[in-house]
Parts: sequence; structure tokens; C-alpha cells
Amino acid sequence: MTTTDPGTGTGTTTGTAPDAPGVSPPRTPPPRRSRGFATAAGVCVVVALLAQLPLIRNRVFYFWDDSAAQFLPMWHRLGERIAAGHWPPLLDLDSWMGGNLAGEALFGVYNPVNVANYLLVAALPDLGVASVLVKTEFLVLLALGLYLVCREYGAARPSAACLAVALPFSGYLLYFDASTWAAGLIAFAFVPHVWWTARRAARGGLNPLWAFVAAGLAVTAGNPYGVLGVAVVLAALLVEFAVRRRARGTAVVLGVGVCAALLVPLVFLPLLGSAEVTWRSDTDVVNDGFLVPGLTDLLAASTPTHLPHIGVFGGTGLAVPAAFFVWFALPLVPWLDWRVVRQRWRLLLAPLVVTAVFAVAALGPSKLWLFRWPIRHLEYCFLGAAVVLAVVLSSGLRTDRRRARGAVTAGLVALGGYLAWAATPESWPWHLGGVLLVGLLAALVVAVARRRPRRPGAVPALLGAGTAAVLGYQLAAFPANTDVSQLNYPHSVSELRTTFADRYPGEVMQVADMATAERTLGLHPDGAWRYFLFGNVYAAAGVESLVSYTGLGFRDFVDTFCLTNSGSTSCPEAWDALWRPTGYGGAPLADLLRVETVVVQNALVPDATAGPGWRITERDDVVTVLRREAPLPWPEGTLSWASPGVTVSGAIVAGDAADGTNPEWVRYTVADSGAGPQRLVFARLAWPGYHATVNGTEVPVEASPAGLVTVTLPPGVRDGELELRWSPPGQALGVASAGLGVLGALVLAVLAPRWGQTSRRSEAQRESS
Repeated sequence: MTTTDPGTGTGTTTGTAPDAPGVSPPRTPPPRRSRGFATAAGVCVVVALLAQLPLIRNRVFYFWDDSAAQFLPMWHRLGERIAAGHWPPLLDLDSWMGGNLAGEALFGVYNPVNVANYLLVAALPDLGVASVLVKTEFLVLLALGLYLVCREYGAARPSAACLAVALPFSGYLLYFDASTWAAGLIAFAFVPHVWWTARRAARGGLNPLWAFVAAGLAVTAGNPYGVLGVAVVLAALLVEFAVRRRARGTAVVLGVGVCAALLVPLVFLPLLGSAEVTWRSDTDVVNDGFLVPGLTDLLAASTPTHLPHIGVFGGTGLAVPAAFFVWFALPLVPWLDWRVVRQRWRLLLAPLVVTAVFAVAALGPSKLWLFRWPIRHLEYCFLGAAVVLAVVLSSGLRTDRRRARGAVTAGLVALGGYLAWAATPESWPWHLGGVLLVGLLAALVVAVARRRPRRPGAVPALLGAGTAAVLGYQLAAFPANTDVSQLNYPHSVSELRTTFADRYPGEVMQVADMATAERTLGLHPDGAWRYFLFGNVYAAAGVESLVSYTGLGFRDFVDTFCLTNSGSTSCPEAWDALWRPTGYGGAPLADLLRVETVVVQNALVPDATAGPGWRITERDDVVTVLRREAPLPWPEGTLSWASPGVTVSGAIVAGDAADGTNPEWVRYTVADSGAGPQRLVFARLAWPGYHATVNGTEVPVEASPAGLVTVTLPPGVRDGELELRWSPPGQALGVASAGLGVLGALVLAVLAPRWGQTSRRSEAQRESS
């Protein structure tokens, strides 16, 4: 059997398999920690530098699509609120349909790393710069985690390093998670740290409390794929330690998993509890082929220009190599010593299980409960595959039967090139260049392995250099992800506030369609963004806007105004709905919403006029801006209407509430307590979780036709004080569950070191045998 020294990667031969009973492993000197720290630091530096390559041709590569419309502007808003002492910020009244931060979950407001980054983003003057810093941070965090996992499984430092450098720049991770869907990147970056800490704790080399902390960071990041990743990794470790009959390891992993699972209700119960009033109430299993990769895409996972021909936004066929793994995985298949897997299969069970589970999931239905678009599973599949590849690569390349192996490599490279050409024949020059680049790099690697067998670090170094070359080639061919929106929002916070903060004061309702703006003006700072903003960008501009980005969508509200998830108005009837009298004394929705400024796109509503109590403050060929003439009543609260028989003497929102839930108190008197039902309407969306009391007695909270909070006052009460509070659905259960999880982790941290502890050094030596 061929085994590897984890410090050098050199191979030796032994006649016994690992874990063989009664066999003592050979003693090896302990590795030098300073060398390990230096290698890990080098990985971090290289990944941080490579992460800047996309900016050469596309300076807003990381400020793209949802990162520009959703994440960065809201991170800025959250940073400002946290700096003001509001933590956790669970409800943002000024963001309206996107303001249920607890329900959205993906902002991860309980995650301390996220909180630190929100403060960082709020302190920076440019959202584009902030996006680069935060995305680079998590790419580096991911690389470090993978390096540690690979080392934990006995991979040599150079091999672990080259995989750790390569994985952050795999196709989907770079072009989707890093560039656009930041929540996926953040959650994924924590998963390898969960893996490393849990396995190391299970074999006695680390206190389990650290594994719980890592798992807690992954869970509280708020992305369900991160939770699934933690669950599969821990389940795979349970399989590994159960098969190897390591009772202590099994108990530790199970304990960490249970404690981490107890954090899940705190993060996701608000999402599930809010689903009934949102778009997310649909739980059907659907497979329409949308972002579902195929087996042929995996066969081209080392071809840098392969564009999977699958359903995507706006049609069929991806515009970026989203199924790309690492350039050397398939070309080196015939040169790797796969006997290592057969000989060490018990030790490699967990990465093999992770790879298999997520490969199957990536081929699954396009929608399964909270999990949409199976291509998102690919990065987790590649994580497991990277660990196996690093371990096998540590044994060096086989250089016998060179012709046969070379023929297989040529066939695999050619097959990848053919699949790439078949998907997009018109891009054949790029495919040809990619095939030649990968083929040349593979030939160089094999040549170096043959000529310098006593320098085990030479091959991984060349693989890392090849990663940089292939990344540069991909970015030359695909500088941006054009499968998603190319928004080109202004990213200077001061520029945004100069343009909009004073121009659109008070609560703003925008009636505008992004598609029309793109067609008539173009989506860029000198076009549509001189007049309109969508998504959460108004939050960074210092404007209180009823339109914002939402992954949930409050159905009654968005249906009333034909709003999309980005706050774009898709029908001109939204203008009429704003002024139509309601059943609340005939008050229009504009009054019930406490709107003070209305921004109207002339191309959508060409005849916008000012009604009674309003005046036009700006009109040109593009936009008409209306502003309310008289100040609204109850300026310190969100109360917007009271029944004629109700006199309100005070309404105030406790905007300084530390928990960020914005409770409100209303003092009122009723002229005739025997009259019909008396109601109060608030300019708040009636998210599940609202509770109201009058003089300490609970009263029902209902929703108006547009989804606004409505409270019916109790009969017989002439003088009352109403208290309106909101808390996320299931919060009490979530807090109790999380507290139990923390307590369990502390108990595990105390007890685990006493469970049959053996020598850490001898255990580590067995692991690398």
C-alpha cells in the first residue's frame, strides 16, 4: 500500500491497510506548525490576490445583480441601525415589503461575522469597494477552511493548498455566489470550517465547542443551503465514525449536530411562520429544468468554456461556465493513484458521502420546498470531491504506462471540448483555446512529475499556476454573468444621497417599471438612475421607500400595486390603486400608507395629475414627482387612520427599541362607546407576529385589503392606550431552542475531553497512515 507523509507528500510502501487491528502505525516526527501556518497564510494571500482578477475587465464584478440591488444597500442600512444600537434588527418599517428581516432569514442578523461586515459596509463611502472587501473575505475564509479539511484527511500541504486555491474560483461559486447571490457564498464559506472542527473534535484534537461555533456561524448565516451543507457534512462524519467503530467520535459529532440543529428554529421559524401571506406559501415539488445541470455538464467540469445548456433566466443556455470545477480534475484522472481511495476508504467515507449526496441533489427537481435551482448544490459536491482529490494527489502522479494514460487524458480533454462546442458552437474559437490551454497545462504537469519526482511540491505549484491561467482565460471570455440583471447602479453612497435624499422626502411611493426604464433610458447612472431606483438601493440613498427588494413578497401589498420582487411596478393600474377610495372613511391608500412623495414614470403613467392636497414639484419627459401639501397627522407614529368617533391624543413609535421591532403606543378616546366598531389603521404591513393590547387586554390584529395592520378597538372603552408590538413568528420557541443548544454545547465541551481520551499525537498519526 502507498501512504503519504502529510507534511511532504512523499510516498512509502506498507503491506497493511489503515485501521487494521493489532497493527501499530510507524512513528513519524510531528509536523512543523510554523510551516503549516505559513502555507495556510500563503493560501489566503493567493486567493485574496486572485479574487481581484475579475475587476480588471469588470470593476463592478462583485457589485452585480442581487448584490447591487439587494445585499449591499441593505447591509449598509443594517450597519447604520446596528451602529445606532438596534440589534438584532428584525423589522425595518421603512423597507416595507422587504422589511421583514427576520422572515427574509438570508441577511443573517444573528450572525456576528455578518454584523461586523454590516458595520464595515456602513462605514465605507462606496458600496462597490465594500462588495470587493466582503466577497474577498469570504472567498479567503472558504479557501482556508478547505485547506484545513484537506489536511485533516492527511493531504500533503502542497496538494491541500492547490485545491484550496482552486475551489473558490469554480464556475458557479465565482459567477453566481460571489458575484451576485452573496448569501450563498457566506453560508458556504463556513461549511468547511464546520467539517474540520467537527472531525478534529471527534478524534480528540479540538474541543467540540469550536465545532459548535463554526456550525452556529453556518446556520445563522440564514441560507438554507448552508444548513443543508452542515447537516450532510455531519451526517457523513457519523457514517465515517460509525463504520470505523469510533464510539467517541460518533458521540461528539452527534452532540455537535444536535446542538447546531437547535439553532435552526431561531433563524428559520420566522420564514416559515410568515409564508402564509407571501409568495413562499407554495410548497409543491416542481421540475421544469430551470438551473438543473445534467450528467454531461459534470463530464465537462474541467473545461473552462463549457456553458451548460439548461434553463436559465430569459431562456435556455447559461452564459458563464457554472458547472466548472477545477481545470486539472478530469485531465489528471488517469495519472492519479486511485488505490489510495481503495486502501483508505474508511477514512475517506465522509468526503465520498458528501460528494455523492450533493451530486444526486444537483440532478434533482428544480424546486423542493425551500430549495430551488439544484445547480446550487454543485459547490457542495465539489467541496467533497476536492478533499478526495487532494488526498489522492498527495501520493503523487503515476508515470508508468505513459502512452495509455496520455491517450485517456487527451480523450477527456477532447470530450470536454466537444461538449463545450456542442452547447455553444458559435463560440468555437474560445472552446479551442480552452482545450489547448488545459491540454498544455496537463502535459506540463505530467512532464514535471516525471522529471522531478523528488520535488513533490512542484506539481501542486504548477497546478496552482494553472488555476490562475485558466481563471484569467475564463474572465477574458466571460467578464460578467449576463444570465442575471446588469443593473449598473451608482455605488457611491454620497452620490446616491445627493441625488435622491432631499429630492424625494418622506415616505415615497414609486410607480415605475424597470423594464420600461431599461428600454427607454438604459440602466446606468446617466440613464434611469437619475430618476428611479429599485430594490434596496433607496435604503442606501437615505430615502424611505415603499418599494424594495424582497425574497418573500407580501401578497396583498404586491398584488395591489403589481410589484415584482425588485419593487418594479408591472402595470399602470398601480397609479389608480394609490388614489382609489377605501372602506376606511373613503381615505385613499396614499393616505393609509402615509405617502408624502409619489414618483411616477411618465412612460408608464403618461397623464399623472395632482389631486386635492398634492402638488407637482418636478415634471419632465421622464418623471413626474408629486408631494403632499399638508403635513400628516401623528408624525411620530405609523398610525394613518382612525374611525371618525375616535380622537387620538398621541401616537409614537419607539424607534430606539434595542430589538429593532419598532413597538408603537397610541392614546385615544372614543366619543360614543356605543357606536359601531371603531378601528385604527397603521402604515405597516400585517406580517404574522403582530399583537395589540388596549389597557393591557389583547385585541385582534387584522389586515386591510392592501395588507396594512388594522386594529378593532374593544367596545365599552372610552379612554384607552393601545400598545402594538411585533415579534417574529416562533421567536420564543427559537430563543429557547437556541439557548438549549448553547447550553448543550457547553456541557459537551466539558464532558467530551473526558470520554476515553487517547494521545492526540498517536491518533493523528493513525489518521495519516
